[in-house]
Amino acid sequence: MKLSQLSCLFSFVIFFSCLNKEHNKAEFNTQYLTVLGVAQDAGYPQIDCNKSCCINYYNGKEDKKLVSCLGLVDKNINKKYLFDATPDIIEQTQLLKSNHIDNGRIIDGVFLTHAHIGHYTGLMHFGREALGGTGIPIYTMPKMESFLKQNGPWSQLVTLKNIKIHTLKSDSTVHLSSKLKVTPFLVPHRDEFSETVGYKIQGESKSALFIPDINKWKLWKKNIVEEVKKVDYAFLDATFFKEGEIPRPMSEVPHPFIEETVALFDKESKNLKSKIVFIHFNHSNPALLKKHRLKDSIQKLGFRFAKKGMNFPL
Repeated sequence: MKLSQLSCLFSFVIFFSCLNKEHNKAEFNTQYLTVLGVAQDAGYPQIDCNKSCCINYYNGKEDKKLVSCLGLVDKNINKKYLFDATPDIIEQTQLLKSNHIDNGRIIDGVFLTHAHIGHYTGLMHFGREALGGTGIPIYTMPKMESFLKQNGPWSQLVTLKNIKIHTLKSDSTVHLSSKLKVTPFLVPHRDEFSETVGYKIQGESKSALFIPDINKWKLWKKNIVEEVKKVDYAFLDATFFKEGEIPRPMSEVPHPFIEETVALFDKESKNLKSKIVFIHFNHSNPALLKKHRLKDSIQKLGFRFAKKGMNFPL
């Protein structure tokens, strides 16, 4: 093998070694985000789906995928947080406890994005019939707070003081410590019961966006390309891959298709594209699968796809 070929191979190995450390060696970082789930609200496999996408799971070709969720870990202050309370919260809190921090508390806080089933219904496990929690901090926007307080069974969580609601304000920063900040910001979505927010999460040296649900990018007052430039990671809504993916008018469930997001970043550098980590995949989305030609083609451009267990230092 020529010297130039050896040098190229060495660089290739070093690159993927560093990437692996970023994603899988959380023990070397004191602050980091960890992926606890990647699926759309209804999970994978989805109820009563007998199509090829979900049959792959029943035939043993694909693994179960937990609902979209991020964990935030800060070993400096010995605390852990969730972004969204999903139907899979039992397994997700256990993952945090077993693999990251066991501080004697189920969770030190939950930041909710909105009132769709995959993003808040896990709160039920904090109630009388399950954990019987005491004052678990729940960070919500005002309409989401009203929804929880005025509708059962969620109102019982408040009445029995299983949870303690901390009201958020759009674009107002919550300081979890001197070196850990979380800022909610409004995004357009189907707000039947509450407003919808994304979050900017800032650690000691890096920052991230978390936008699991949003309508089309053009409906947002901000420019997604410019917003991604300001952070180190951007976990973005990737519910659907492209138009025609499901047998219903897709305008009824508006989301930015992966194809649309990729097109917006077409002229940007590969480095910028690599900041994007797609998340929140519908069961119909080929990006949910371990391998698929459409997914592979996007990865070759530099974009990334969230997978349970991936870690991102802050």
